[in-house]
Amino acid sequence: MTSSPDDENSISVGAAAAEIGVTVRTLRHWDEIGLARPSSRSSAGYRQYAPADVERLRRIAVYRALGMELDEIGQVLDDPAINVVDSLRNERAKLGERIEELRALQSDLDRMIAAQHDGVLLSAGAQRAIFGPEWDPSWSEAARERYGDTPQWRQFAERSAGGSASDWAAATDAVRIVEQDLAHAMDAVMPGSDEANALAEAHRATLSAYFPITRSMQVCLGRTYTDDAAFMAHYEAVRPGLAGWLRTIIEANAQAHGIDPATATWG
Repeated sequence: MTSSPDDENSISVGAAAAEIGVTVRTLRHWDEIGLARPSSRSSAGYRQYAPADVERLRRIAVYRALGMELDEIGQVLDDPAINVVDSLRNERAKLGERIEELRALQSDLDRMIAAQHDGVLLSAGAQRAIFGPEWDPSWSEAARERYGDTPQWRQFAERSAGGSASDWAAATDAVRIVEQDLAHAMDAVMPGSDEANALAEAHRATLSAYFPITRSMQVCLGRTYTDDAAFMAHYEAVRPGLAGWLRTIIEANAQAHGIDPATATWG
């Protein structure tokens, strides 16, 4: 760097930073590492960028925006053995990969947004094929209206967003297997017994495929099995009396773990 009388064509570091669209701190860093040094100083001792210096800054800013590292930029600008076109093609390939990553991320976000609103991201026909002909797709909307502001709905939506039809089918099959086990146990298993408690835990585990269910939350769900007509009809269709018996073993299991079913709350 040389000291010279003020050049009307040279500009200060602040003006250069503003013209290029970077910070003064950035220009000082480029100066410190030898990437872009101002060619002179003013009579007052301030750094001055000549037109050629500003052009180099502009090129650096372009390459930086393309994602190139500073040491790579220095090689492209100063090493005559470097093929600039090849370097740019390499950066273009990297940019293409990043664009695909962003598109995939956008698709994931779109699914999460849809899941927060719709719950199950399957067509009405696919839902009935998996959940059974009695399934009403509007139940998802009713659930969102009832639970949409809860952490559990957000957890459910996040899992739903990443779930395929086969994932839903597997979770549904697990529920049906447990329901059949419950139906077969009604006559021989006493509520509060180890076997009954194990069945209650198996029931809770299948529901936790959608969002984590605590024993207290399970008690709250158990109430709906006898108090809500749709829930009761579902379990009564598996086996008459199952709705009430399932509620009973859920509450007995909760008591075995120190939870009073009468005061159990959702959460």
